[in-house]
Amino acid sequence: MPRPDSSPITNSGAASRAAAARVLDAVLHHGRSLKAELALALPRIADPRDRALVEAICFAVLRQPARFESALLAWVPRPLPKRDSELKALLFVGFAQLDPLGLPAHAAVAATVEAARTLGRRHQAGLVNALLRRAQREGLPAGEPHAHWPKWLREQINRDWPDDAMAILDASAAEPPMWLRVNRRQQSRDDYRARLHEAGIEAQVDDRLPDALRLDTPAAVAVLPGFADGAVSVQDASAQLVAEALAPPPAGRVLDACAAPGGKAAHLLERDAALRLVALDIDAQRLDRMRSGFTRLRLGDRMQLLAADAADTAAWWDGVAFDAVLLDAPCSATGIVRRQPDVLQHRRASDLTALVATQSRLLDALWATVAPGGVLLYATCSILKAENEAQVDAFLARTPDAVAEPLDERFGRVSGAGRQRLPGELDCDGFFYARMRRKG
Repeated sequence: MPRPDSSPITNSGAASRAAAARVLDAVLHHGRSLKAELALALPRIADPRDRALVEAICFAVLRQPARFESALLAWVPRPLPKRDSELKALLFVGFAQLDPLGLPAHAAVAATVEAARTLGRRHQAGLVNALLRRAQREGLPAGEPHAHWPKWLREQINRDWPDDAMAILDASAAEPPMWLRVNRRQQSRDDYRARLHEAGIEAQVDDRLPDALRLDTPAAVAVLPGFADGAVSVQDASAQLVAEALAPPPAGRVLDACAAPGGKAAHLLERDAALRLVALDIDAQRLDRMRSGFTRLRLGDRMQLLAADAADTAAWWDGVAFDAVLLDAPCSATGIVRRQPDVLQHRRASDLTALVATQSRLLDALWATVAPGGVLLYATCSILKAENEAQVDAFLARTPDAVAEPLDERFGRVSGAGRQRLPGELDCDGFFYARMRRKG
């Protein structure tokens, strides 16, 4: 696939639609990551409103691509050839603006037709115009909203959560709320909520989460008071609960074993600056990005950052045991599809086998680093029992000095030795938590 050129994108509606089409073509038809493609595209767009529009279009398409595909198949005499994958993505961009985004039809159609010319497809602008006019006139067929889920994954969810499967799929297609984590080292949650109110941004508190605010309407971070100075971060409620579940002792020695992008490590330090925190990640580039985040939060010198495979303890561990270990393990990300809808484009059944093996390897290796009487919190953003309940049950069965400690209902429903939050419950992402203490 040809890469987009690196020249700045002009501030125009057509350029935004063209940028969205390029991102979607890369994700839908060439196996690229949405996050990575947006990271390439968005910095080249000058106007923040245009950047927000590109993101909104991409997410709207990826939450229901099968519906747009079926509309296209119904309205063209034969499927578009592979060489027209970018055109197909542009048509999806147009459909998304009309439904579900509901943008003014005249502007949406005109800008998308012009985008065809921007993409060098002047000869296909008439086709784009005709199909979008038809979509405007007739409306898009309802279709099967969850048809883009891989068959194996839908079947697995039906087996794991037979009474909740449809609710999981519906919640995973919805736009998630925006959660903030207030940096308690700079101000209280109530004080920051007042700052938001003064800025015209309304937020709600959550009694389960001492640092969290949920915005009534999502906002760009640039308009959040004090964001650049580390007053606040964006983090889902389920991720914020990790600090509550780990609950390390004051000034304890703590390991965050798969730390990037660093939100949970930062939260732990915001709660207790005296923690002796080691943040580990296998990806050195992701660690570099963590450093810039910690600088914003004024936590830059408060932890040790190491790039290494957490399971290879001989390569990084100094032999001094940890009071608390956080293993936020690599997983299928099936609990955060609403935030990362491209997960459904990329995930394969064989991935699950490999992930379960990696999680098991990490658990066994990291258990050796836990001090007697210390705790390990196993967490994932998965909803699959093979990665969660069954994984922890198997670990406890083969680890005689590990004892599960109960977590309360803030962490979701009981699931084996842990707790499971399903997507959308209490406006949270899907997440699993299991806390285990090493016998002293």
